[in-house]
Parts: sequence; C-alpha cells; structure tokens
Amino acid sequence: MFWTKVFIPTIKETPKEAESLSHQLLLRAGFVRMLMAGAYIYLPMGLRVLEKIQGIVRQEMNACGASELLLPALHPLELWQKTGRDKDLGQVMFQFQDRRGRKVTLGPTHEEVITDLLKNNLSSYRQLPLVLYQIQTKFRDEIRPRFGLIRACEFIMKDAYSFDQDQAGLDKNYKLMYEAYQRIFSRCGLKTLITEADSGVMGGKVSHEFMAPSPLGEDIVLFCSTCKLTRALSREKIENEAGSRHAEKETNNSCPNCHLEMARINTIEVGHIFKLDTKYSQAMQANFSDSSGQLKPLVMGCYGIGVSRLISAIIEQNNDTDGIIWPGQVAPFGIIILPLDVTNQEVMQAANSLYQELKANGLDVLFDDRDERAGVKFKDADLIGVPASIVIGKKSIGEKNIELRIRKDKSIQLIPRENAVKFITKLLS
Repeated sequence: MFWTKVFIPTIKETPKEAESLSHQLLLRAGFVRMLMAGAYIYLPMGLRVLEKIQGIVRQEMNACGASELLLPALHPLELWQKTGRDKDLGQVMFQFQDRRGRKVTLGPTHEEVITDLLKNNLSSYRQLPLVLYQIQTKFRDEIRPRFGLIRACEFIMKDAYSFDQDQAGLDKNYKLMYEAYQRIFSRCGLKTLITEADSGVMGGKVSHEFMAPSPLGEDIVLFCSTCKLTRALSREKIENEAGSRHAEKETNNSCPNCHLEMARINTIEVGHIFKLDTKYSQAMQANFSDSSGQLKPLVMGCYGIGVSRLISAIIEQNNDTDGIIWPGQVAPFGIIILPLDVTNQEVMQAANSLYQELKANGLDVLFDDRDERAGVKFKDADLIGVPASIVIGKKSIGEKNIELRIRKDKSIQLIPRENAVKFITKLLS
C-alpha cells in the first residue's frame, strides 16, 4: 500500500494527555486517536496490528478445537441477576432502560450469556466436551481510564468458554488453553510471567494470570531469579503499601523455596484463565443428561485475553528512543520502501518494480510515496516500527544494490538488486 493512501497522521511532539510510553507512541505514530476518555479510534495502522493479533489468537484457539461465535454486546439485566453479578460489578456496568422499559446492560463479559445459550441448546453428554470463543467489544465504566488502550471503557477481548461433563474434562481443556496462551504471547513478541491468581467476581477455585512486565504496570509480581517461582502480590497489599512508606519492607518477599529475596516486577495483566466449575451452570440451571440419564450441571472454564490491551503491552516491551519496534508477526507491514527522490523517474521506477515483486511474493509492503526529505522518511519509518526498510536512491541504483535497514538493531546491509526479493522474502518469512 502507498503511504499517501493509508492515512498515517504522525506527530512530532509528545501529546500532553498521554501518560504512558505506549500511549504516546500510538498517538505519535498515527495508530489511534482518542474520541473521549476510555474510547479510541483505531486508525488504519492500528487496525492492521489489531487484526494481526486477532489472527494469531484465532489460529491458536482453532488449533485447540475451539469454535468461534459472536455474542450480543447488549444483555438483558435479568441474566446477570440470576448469578448476582449485577451487584458484584455494580457501577462498572453500563446499565439503562430501553424504550420498552426493559433493563439492559452493555456486556463487560459474557459468562451469563454463554451459559444461557448452552442451557437452551445442549442437553446430552454426547455433545460434550465443547469449547466456544469470540473476539468482541466489551464495556466497563472505569472510574479512571488510564494509559490509553491499557485501561479503557470500551475494549476488545477474546473470551473462550469450555463445557465438560466432569473435572477431568475441565482439567484437560484448562491445560490446552494454558499452553495456547503461552504460544499466543510468544508469537506476539511478548514476555509474560504466569501466576496463580484470585478468581474475584468471576468465581471458581483455580485461576492463572498472564502478566507482561512493564514499568507502568499497576499489578506487582514477585519473581525468584533462582527457581523462577512467581507470586502475585495481592491488590490489598499493593494498596496498603501505597498508603505506607514502610509497608514494602514489612511485606515478606522471600522465596519459600530458596529463602532469597524475590524481585518485585510491575506488570500488565494480558490474560486470565479460570476453572469456573459449576458456579454459573448451577445458578442458571444449565444441565446435561449423563450416560445414565441423570441431570448434572455443566462443568465450565473461561479464558480471557485483552486483545486491544496487547497492542500497548507489546509496545511497552518493544521500543527505543526513536519509536516502536514491532515484532514480525504483529507488525502492520513487514517492510517499507523508501524512495529518496520521488521526482526522479529512475528512482521511482526501481522502487515500484521492487514493490510489485515483493507483493507478488505475499509480503505486506508499505511504499512511502510522499514528496518529503529523506530525514523525515527515516524518522517516520523508525517511529511506526516496521521491522525492515529498503532505501532506494540514485547511488544504489547506479551500483545495482539496495540498502536494507533492520529496525530492531539498526543494522544496514547492501544487497545486490538481483537477489533482493529472494533475500527479503526469506528474511521476513
């Protein structure tokens, strides 16, 4: 695609409203714009990254045997009243009455809705096990939206739900999802720490959080560098420490295995999985008939990933002073072509020829066709974080070479033009 057709409104100055580095870079690089606090517009570049992440999530969910569906964002409040979570979540939920007088809410999550669906459409053990998932917009009335996409009122989430006959089936699906999450975050170029966690209002006795280390993270994980043990610091302890300068020293941070001091790491929660057991199925009478004809409640698990939040978490771990450094599988484009003089017919012809060849090889290519100084193009290419760039000028054409720049390590190499397409395709595959 051509730069002038994509709509990439980059900004030189750091926006004052942006608190976090990822928020600053998303705005400066022209990936998102804020409509109001907690609600964001995904511009073409941001949408491309979002779609790349969604693609990875879909591949890994499908590989687990899960099937995708799409549930409504608009929920009848009575479903939430059956489990009592309308009171648990309280003001976090957007609630209102429609013109018919029905009480409705915008879904902050979908356990009640999916359970109701299965209650009315699944009756036999022969239909189990079953795993369903969606990638959909959620709504939470955050008292203080912060850090751009990290804590928003409207956000995109992948939520999956498993349904089994018994605990053994739940354990199997839970393990499959646990391992799938590890692959998803690895493919997104994200380092994570996994901790046992409090299930909170979701319910269930077992849950694990996937935490991405970041200086701005509001969740704290204790980590032992010797035995690799991780332990989440409870929200209550974090709040107590915030109120007392001595509390951090008073908290026992020693590793129970090694008896050494554990490191305190600020993190962002990017995924959370739960063994719900029968909390929702019992409350909503979602039962199935087992092999002996006895009615039993469905045994459930749920598995969430903050898809839009991942964009910010990835940037927090992949950046430098010049901008974003996108990992290859989530980059909006794999490579950008930078013709240094768009008024020179020979330069543009060479750039366009290479552009067409790379596209024919299945690569995502961005062509910077702007009539701008070379310095502006280099700075913008670094800012938007595309993994590699090709520089084409009069000198390289005369020498029958192209200049290839790698964003991550800023290395530069000259490649013979005749081998360029094969070399670049192999590099980015």
